[in-house]
Amino acid sequence: MPRAILAVIAATALAAISPAAAQSYPTKPVRVINPFAPGGGLDLALRPVLQKMSESLKQSFVIENRAGAAGSIGTEVVAKSPPDGYTLLGATTGTITINPSTYARLPYDPARDLAPVTSVGSASFVLVTHPSLAVRDIRELVALAKRRPGELTLGSPGYGGINHVAGEYFSQLTGVRFTHVPFKGSSPMLTDIIGGHVMLAFDSTQATLPHIRAGKLKARGIAASIRSPIAPEIPTVHEAGGPAMVVSSWYGLLAPVGTPRDIVMKLHAEAAKALAAPDLLERYSASGLEPIGSTPDQFAAQIRADTAQWAKVVRAANIRAE
Repeated sequence: MPRAILAVIAATALAAISPAAAQSYPTKPVRVINPFAPGGGLDLALRPVLQKMSESLKQSFVIENRAGAAGSIGTEVVAKSPPDGYTLLGATTGTITINPSTYARLPYDPARDLAPVTSVGSASFVLVTHPSLAVRDIRELVALAKRRPGELTLGSPGYGGINHVAGEYFSQLTGVRFTHVPFKGSSPMLTDIIGGHVMLAFDSTQATLPHIRAGKLKARGIAASIRSPIAPEIPTVHEAGGPAMVVSSWYGLLAPVGTPRDIVMKLHAEAAKALAAPDLLERYSASGLEPIGSTPDQFAAQIRADTAQWAKVVRAANIRAE
């Protein structure tokens, strides 16, 4: 989102907060649950924003990692916390919009238990292959896959995650069939593609751009409606002869449902203000992230749309998490 828009969002939200609420919150440190291990994409997206929020509000926003069950353990902690603004969730596309479809039972319901605050940023997904794969574009890749059904291997960092679902989405849109190869994380998956052991994968700009620019991976197309401002040299999947598809991993903040609206709006405004800072925008660009800073209502609409979209893909592919 352009910096000017982020600044307008921040100013508008701040103006909507009552002076009393603005003075009274927060009066103690705020913990932000990251439902994954340290060092991942969510950490990269949240830490610079929370650092600026801490400086602005004169209270610490401390990340607490509660990993496990594809993000469900940490998410449950927040869903069952008091709705007072002092426990927040660092959320991803998978935990909020995909897990409800892939898991038969979850200890939380995003729509019932969590209140969207803001999406801070997103990373578009890129279809990458080993440079030696003898196709010039996605049109030729699809033709090759149709001639050799099931022979091309599609890697993912784990069964039922956004990468896996993105690959199934591409398969459904094109009518091709790949053999899915799940890994325990993005790094080993990309290592095997670089080594020529797996043919292709969808992964985030965060994970892939360093390898693409080093010539170790070939970017075939970015799954977005327009080219990414952080990688304008990569055509969209549609431009490269594939289907029109949009896949990104967003990172955001949610609170327990029932958190006072003025606190939610204050958190959103402070996050949006942080995202307009030039040094943060530089860090995001270097990390392959695009800033968002959406309002709570905009974020809620995004969650509803993504949940509906991925539910259809998951059902069609019969993806069920263990």
